[in-house]
Amino acid sequence: MSKLHLVMGGRVSDPQTLDFCELDNMHLVGVYPDYASAEEAWRSNAQRTVDDAEMRYVIVHLHRLLDPETPEQA
Repeated sequence: MSKLHLVMGGRVSDPQTLDFCELDNMHLVGVYPDYASAEEAWRSNAQRTVDDAEMRYVIVHLHRLLDPETPEQA
């Protein structure tokens, strides 16, 4: 299985958490086939919004959600 990664971002209620608010306005950057390309997309978007403490971008490891039984090294 491909190690898919989702990059997304949005406004959080507290910059210390991942409690996203305004879910209708989430920015879905894209799905990437490997961590390196996902990190590049994440970095680009996170740096663009660095002055807004309430904007947060994350990388979601979709492959872990789709197959949680698979060991991380696989």
